[in-house]
Amino acid sequence: MSPDTAANLADGYAQAAAAIAVGLAALASGYAERGIGSAAIGAIAEDEDLFGKSLVITVLPETLVIFALVVFILVL
Repeated sequence: MSPDTAANLADGYAQAAAAIAVGLAALASGYAERGIGSAAIGAIAEDEDLFGKSLVITVLPETLVIFALVVFILVL
């Protein structure tokens, strides 16, 4: 195997690993968002003053995906 081929193969593996990491982070975020979102909607239904807090709590899992995208960009 030539050095260029090995370097291209290593780059491909790194990109595939980064893509899998972003995908898994998105799946985990969606799974977490499922429970948090339903609880937030229930809390808002009980007391409308909890909208701001519920919104912040709902957004927190989405930051995981943003961090994963940043790591993906850094790996590329």
